Amino acid sequence: MRLRVIRAARMSDAMAQLRAEMGEDAVLLSTRRVNGGVEITAAQEQDDEPLVIPPEAAAPSRAIPAELARHNLPPDLAARLSEGRLAGALAQILSFLPLPAGAAAPLLFVGPPGAGKTLSVAKLATRLVMAGTAPLLVTADGRRAGATEQIAAYARVLGLPLAVASGPAALGKALGRRAQGQPALVDMPGCDPFSPASARGLAALLAAAQGTPVLVLPAGMDAEEAAETAHAFRLLGCRHLLPTRLDAARRLGGVLAAAAQGLALTEAGTGQDAVGGLEALTPERLAERLVAPANGENAP
Repeated sequence: MRLRVIRAARMSDAMAQLRAEMGEDAVLLSTRRVNGGVEITAAQEQDDEPLVIPPEAAAPSRAIPAELARHNLPPDLAARLSEGRLAGALAQILSFLPLPAGAAAPLLFVGPPGAGKTLSVAKLATRLVMAGTAPLLVTADGRRAGATEQIAAYARVLGLPLAVASGPAALGKALGRRAQGQPALVDMPGCDPFSPASARGLAALLAAAQGTPVLVLPAGMDAEEAAETAHAFRLLGCRHLLPTRLDAARRLGGVLAAAAQGLALTEAGTGQDAVGGLEALTPERLAERLVAPANGENAP
Protein backbone atom coordinates (compact mmCIF):
# COMPACT_ATOMS: atom_id res chain seq x y z
CA MET A 1 0.00 0.00 0.00
CA ARG A 2 1.40 3.36 -1.02
CA LEU A 3 0.28 6.43 0.90
CA ARG A 4 0.61 9.98 -0.37
CA VAL A 5 -0.13 13.31 1.34
CA ILE A 6 -0.53 16.28 -0.99
CA ARG A 7 -0.91 19.93 -0.08
CA ALA A 8 -2.04 22.60 -2.52
CA ALA A 9 -3.70 26.00 -2.57
CA ARG A 10 -6.95 24.59 -3.95
CA MET A 11 -8.70 21.23 -3.91
CA SER A 12 -8.70 21.06 -7.71
CA ASP A 13 -4.92 21.54 -7.76
CA ALA A 14 -4.43 18.81 -5.16
CA MET A 15 -6.69 16.39 -7.05
CA ALA A 16 -4.91 17.11 -10.31
CA GLN A 17 -1.55 16.40 -8.68
CA LEU A 18 -2.96 13.21 -7.16
CA ARG A 19 -4.18 11.94 -10.52
CA ALA A 20 -0.88 12.83 -12.15
CA GLU A 21 1.16 10.96 -9.53
CA MET A 22 -1.07 8.01 -8.65
CA GLY A 23 -3.56 7.66 -11.48
CA GLU A 24 -7.31 7.15 -11.36
CA ASP A 25 -7.15 4.07 -9.11
CA ALA A 26 -5.95 6.03 -6.08
CA VAL A 27 -8.32 5.92 -3.09
CA LEU A 28 -8.95 9.26 -1.37
CA LEU A 29 -8.78 8.74 2.40
CA SER A 30 -9.28 12.24 3.80
CA THR A 31 -9.37 15.95 3.00
CA ARG A 32 -8.86 18.89 5.32
CA ARG A 33 -8.17 22.59 5.34
CA VAL A 34 -4.62 23.64 6.27
CA ASN A 35 -2.79 26.93 6.34
CA GLY A 36 -2.43 28.08 2.77
CA GLY A 37 -4.91 25.65 1.23
CA VAL A 38 -5.99 22.04 1.55
CA GLU A 39 -4.40 18.70 2.33
CA ILE A 40 -5.49 15.34 0.94
CA THR A 41 -4.36 11.85 1.89
CA ALA A 42 -4.67 9.00 -0.62
CA ALA A 43 -3.69 5.35 -0.90
CA GLN A 44 -2.87 3.04 -3.77
CA GLU A 45 -2.22 -0.67 -4.05
CA GLN A 46 1.21 -1.42 -5.50
CA ASP A 47 1.97 -4.18 -7.96
CA ASP A 48 5.35 -5.84 -8.35
CA GLU A 49 5.90 -4.12 -11.67
CA PRO A 50 5.28 -0.45 -12.21
CA LEU A 51 2.31 0.40 -14.35
CA VAL A 52 3.27 2.40 -17.41
CA ILE A 53 0.45 4.39 -18.94
CA PRO A 54 1.14 5.73 -22.43
CA PRO A 55 0.23 9.35 -22.97
CA GLU A 56 -3.18 9.87 -24.50
CA ALA A 57 -3.58 11.69 -27.74
CA ALA A 58 -4.74 15.22 -27.28
CA ALA A 59 -8.50 15.49 -27.57
CA PRO A 60 -9.67 17.69 -30.43
CA SER A 61 -10.80 21.09 -29.31
CA ARG A 62 -14.56 21.68 -29.38
CA ALA A 63 -16.31 25.01 -29.51
CA ILE A 64 -18.46 25.66 -26.45
CA PRO A 65 -21.89 27.10 -27.32
CA ALA A 66 -22.39 30.62 -25.98
CA GLU A 67 -25.38 29.59 -23.86
CA LEU A 68 -23.15 27.12 -22.01
CA ALA A 69 -20.01 29.26 -21.91
CA ARG A 70 -21.74 31.96 -19.85
CA HIS A 71 -22.38 29.48 -17.01
CA ASN A 72 -18.62 29.26 -16.23
CA LEU A 73 -18.53 25.46 -16.33
CA PRO A 74 -15.30 23.54 -15.81
CA PRO A 75 -13.77 23.21 -19.32
CA ASP A 76 -13.91 19.40 -19.44
CA LEU A 77 -17.55 19.33 -18.36
CA ALA A 78 -18.48 22.08 -20.80
CA ALA A 79 -16.85 20.18 -23.66
CA ARG A 80 -18.70 16.98 -22.83
CA LEU A 81 -22.03 18.81 -22.59
CA SER A 82 -21.41 20.35 -25.99
CA GLU A 83 -21.64 16.97 -27.72
CA GLY A 84 -25.06 16.51 -29.27
CA ARG A 85 -28.40 17.61 -27.81
CA LEU A 86 -27.97 19.30 -24.44
CA ALA A 87 -30.72 17.38 -22.62
CA GLY A 88 -29.30 14.10 -23.89
CA ALA A 89 -25.78 15.04 -22.81
CA LEU A 90 -27.03 16.00 -19.34
CA ALA A 91 -28.82 12.66 -19.00
CA GLN A 92 -25.69 10.79 -20.02
CA ILE A 93 -23.17 12.69 -17.91
CA LEU A 94 -25.18 13.48 -14.76
CA SER A 95 -27.54 11.47 -12.60
CA PHE A 96 -31.18 12.46 -12.00
CA LEU A 97 -33.29 10.74 -9.33
CA PRO A 98 -36.54 11.55 -7.51
CA LEU A 99 -36.16 12.89 -4.00
CA PRO A 100 -36.37 9.81 -1.73
CA ALA A 101 -39.29 11.12 0.33
CA GLY A 102 -40.69 7.81 1.53
CA ALA A 103 -40.96 6.66 5.12
CA ALA A 104 -38.26 4.00 4.96
CA ALA A 105 -35.48 6.30 6.19
CA PRO A 106 -35.39 9.88 7.49
CA LEU A 107 -34.34 12.56 5.03
CA LEU A 108 -31.39 14.51 6.41
CA PHE A 109 -30.88 17.94 4.87
CA VAL A 110 -27.19 18.84 5.13
CA GLY A 111 -24.99 21.55 3.70
CA PRO A 112 -22.96 24.65 4.54
CA PRO A 113 -24.50 27.40 6.68
CA GLY A 114 -27.08 29.50 4.86
CA ALA A 115 -27.61 27.07 1.99
CA GLY A 116 -31.38 26.95 2.45
CA LYS A 117 -31.81 23.71 4.40
CA THR A 118 -34.59 24.93 6.71
CA LEU A 119 -36.69 26.36 3.90
CA SER A 120 -36.19 23.18 1.88
CA VAL A 121 -37.46 21.13 4.83
CA ALA A 122 -40.49 23.43 5.10
CA LYS A 123 -41.23 23.14 1.39
CA LEU A 124 -41.14 19.35 1.43
CA ALA A 125 -43.16 19.22 4.65
CA THR A 126 -45.80 21.45 3.07
CA ARG A 127 -46.01 19.17 0.05
CA LEU A 128 -46.47 16.11 2.25
CA VAL A 129 -49.16 17.79 4.37
CA MET A 130 -51.05 18.90 1.27
CA ALA A 131 -50.92 15.28 0.06
CA GLY A 132 -52.40 14.07 3.35
CA THR A 133 -49.24 12.92 5.13
CA ALA A 134 -47.98 14.41 8.40
CA PRO A 135 -44.19 14.07 8.66
CA LEU A 136 -42.15 14.40 11.82
CA LEU A 137 -39.99 17.52 11.76
CA VAL A 138 -36.68 17.42 13.60
CA THR A 139 -34.08 20.12 14.01
CA ALA A 140 -30.56 19.15 14.99
CA ASP A 141 -29.50 22.80 14.71
CA GLY A 142 -30.45 23.88 18.23
CA ARG A 143 -27.21 25.76 18.86
CA ARG A 144 -27.56 28.40 16.14
CA ALA A 145 -29.43 31.51 17.23
CA GLY A 146 -32.90 31.59 15.74
CA ALA A 147 -32.64 28.20 14.04
CA THR A 148 -35.24 26.47 16.21
CA GLU A 149 -37.65 29.41 16.06
CA GLN A 150 -37.57 29.43 12.26
CA ILE A 151 -38.53 25.80 11.77
CA ALA A 152 -40.90 25.92 14.77
CA ALA A 153 -42.87 28.63 12.98
CA TYR A 154 -43.33 26.37 9.96
CA ALA A 155 -44.30 23.45 12.22
CA ARG A 156 -47.00 25.54 13.93
CA VAL A 157 -48.51 26.68 10.63
CA LEU A 158 -48.57 23.13 9.29
CA GLY A 159 -49.75 21.61 12.57
CA LEU A 160 -46.78 19.23 12.70
CA PRO A 161 -44.82 17.85 15.64
CA LEU A 162 -41.30 19.23 16.04
CA ALA A 163 -38.48 17.57 17.91
CA VAL A 164 -35.34 19.47 18.91
CA ALA A 165 -32.19 17.34 19.12
CA SER A 166 -29.07 18.81 20.69
CA GLY A 167 -26.73 15.97 19.77
CA PRO A 168 -26.42 12.49 18.20
CA ALA A 169 -28.06 10.63 21.09
CA ALA A 170 -31.02 13.00 21.23
CA LEU A 171 -31.41 12.81 17.46
CA GLY A 172 -31.50 9.03 17.51
CA LYS A 173 -34.13 9.04 20.28
CA ALA A 174 -36.30 11.61 18.51
CA LEU A 175 -36.35 9.61 15.30
CA GLY A 176 -36.96 6.40 17.22
CA ARG A 177 -40.23 7.82 18.58
CA ARG A 178 -41.87 8.51 15.22
CA ALA A 179 -45.00 6.59 14.35
CA GLN A 180 -44.71 3.54 12.16
CA GLY A 181 -44.53 4.57 8.53
CA GLN A 182 -44.24 8.27 9.36
CA PRO A 183 -41.79 10.22 7.18
CA ALA A 184 -39.17 12.26 9.03
CA LEU A 185 -37.44 15.41 7.79
CA VAL A 186 -34.33 16.52 9.67
CA ASP A 187 -32.87 20.02 9.46
CA MET A 188 -29.18 19.41 10.15
CA PRO A 189 -26.77 22.08 11.40
CA GLY A 190 -24.65 23.94 8.87
CA CYS A 191 -21.32 22.23 8.31
CA ASP A 192 -17.96 23.30 6.91
CA PRO A 193 -16.85 19.95 5.47
CA PHE A 194 -13.24 21.12 5.29
CA SER A 195 -13.12 21.64 9.07
CA PRO A 196 -12.22 18.32 10.75
CA ALA A 197 -14.22 19.21 13.88
CA SER A 198 -17.30 20.26 11.90
CA ALA A 199 -17.10 17.20 9.65
CA ARG A 200 -16.76 14.86 12.64
CA GLY A 201 -19.77 16.47 14.28
CA LEU A 202 -21.91 16.00 11.18
CA ALA A 203 -20.69 12.43 10.73
CA ALA A 204 -21.77 11.60 14.29
CA LEU A 205 -25.24 13.02 13.65
CA LEU A 206 -25.57 11.12 10.39
CA ALA A 207 -24.56 7.88 12.07
CA ALA A 208 -27.15 8.38 14.80
CA ALA A 209 -29.94 9.26 12.36
CA GLN A 210 -29.42 6.32 10.00
CA GLY A 211 -31.12 8.24 7.22
CA THR A 212 -30.56 9.54 3.71
CA PRO A 213 -28.43 12.69 3.62
CA VAL A 214 -29.41 15.20 0.92
CA LEU A 215 -26.88 17.92 0.14
CA VAL A 216 -28.40 21.40 -0.12
CA LEU A 217 -26.31 23.94 -2.03
CA PRO A 218 -27.29 27.36 -3.37
CA ALA A 219 -27.25 27.75 -7.14
CA GLY A 220 -24.94 30.47 -8.39
CA MET A 221 -21.85 29.27 -6.53
CA ASP A 222 -18.47 29.41 -8.22
CA ALA A 223 -18.16 26.12 -10.11
CA GLU A 224 -14.84 25.13 -8.58
CA GLU A 225 -15.99 25.97 -5.05
CA ALA A 226 -19.22 24.03 -5.58
CA ALA A 227 -17.34 21.00 -6.92
CA GLU A 228 -14.92 20.94 -3.99
CA THR A 229 -17.76 21.35 -1.48
CA ALA A 230 -19.87 18.64 -3.10
CA HIS A 231 -16.94 16.25 -3.17
CA ALA A 232 -16.27 16.83 0.52
CA PHE A 233 -19.92 16.17 1.42
CA ARG A 234 -19.92 13.07 -0.77
CA LEU A 235 -17.12 11.71 1.40
CA LEU A 236 -19.50 12.20 4.34
CA GLY A 237 -22.16 10.05 2.67
CA CYS A 238 -24.24 12.40 0.50
CA ARG A 239 -25.51 10.95 -2.76
CA HIS A 240 -28.36 13.39 -3.56
CA LEU A 241 -28.17 17.09 -4.42
CA LEU A 242 -30.90 19.71 -3.96
CA PRO A 243 -29.85 23.11 -5.33
CA THR A 244 -31.68 26.14 -3.93
CA ARG A 245 -32.39 29.62 -5.37
CA LEU A 246 -32.42 28.18 -8.87
CA ASP A 247 -34.77 30.91 -10.04
CA ALA A 248 -32.43 33.67 -8.84
CA ALA A 249 -29.14 32.27 -10.18
CA ARG A 250 -27.89 33.63 -13.49
CA ARG A 251 -25.11 31.06 -13.86
CA LEU A 252 -25.60 27.38 -13.09
CA GLY A 253 -22.06 26.10 -13.53
CA GLY A 254 -21.86 25.43 -9.80
CA VAL A 255 -24.93 23.18 -9.87
CA LEU A 256 -23.57 21.06 -12.71
CA ALA A 257 -20.04 20.94 -11.29
CA ALA A 258 -21.40 19.78 -7.92
CA ALA A 259 -23.58 17.09 -9.51
CA ALA A 260 -20.61 15.88 -11.54
CA GLN A 261 -18.95 14.82 -8.27
CA GLY A 262 -21.27 11.81 -8.15
CA LEU A 263 -24.44 13.35 -6.70
CA ALA A 264 -27.89 12.74 -8.18
CA LEU A 265 -29.90 15.86 -8.94
CA THR A 266 -33.30 15.52 -7.31
CA GLU A 267 -35.31 18.73 -7.03
CA ALA A 268 -34.50 22.41 -6.89
CA GLY A 269 -35.72 25.15 -4.63
CA THR A 270 -37.29 28.20 -6.24
CA GLY A 271 -38.68 31.24 -4.47
CA GLN A 272 -39.29 31.85 -0.77
CA ASP A 273 -42.80 30.39 -0.53
CA ALA A 274 -43.23 27.02 1.16
CA VAL A 275 -46.08 26.11 -1.19
CA GLY A 276 -44.91 24.91 -4.60
CA GLY A 277 -41.33 25.97 -3.98
CA LEU A 278 -39.73 22.75 -5.21
CA GLU A 279 -39.47 21.62 -8.82
CA ALA A 280 -38.32 18.24 -10.05
CA LEU A 281 -35.08 18.42 -11.99
CA THR A 282 -34.96 16.48 -15.25
CA PRO A 283 -32.43 16.72 -18.08
CA GLU A 284 -35.02 18.52 -20.21
CA ARG A 285 -35.96 21.02 -17.50
CA LEU A 286 -32.34 21.74 -16.62
CA ALA A 287 -31.46 22.18 -20.29
CA GLU A 288 -34.24 24.77 -20.59
CA ARG A 289 -32.81 26.76 -17.71
CA LEU A 290 -29.28 26.57 -19.08
CA VAL A 291 -30.25 28.05 -22.45
CA ALA A 292 -32.71 30.62 -21.06
CA PRO A 293 -31.70 34.26 -21.77
CA ALA A 294 -29.25 35.65 -19.19
CA ASN A 295 -31.45 38.68 -18.56
CA GLY A 296 -34.26 36.43 -17.37
CA GLU A 297 -36.67 37.22 -20.22
CA ASN A 298 -38.73 34.20 -21.17
CA ALA A 299 -36.93 32.18 -18.52
CA PRO A 300 -38.77 29.05 -17.25
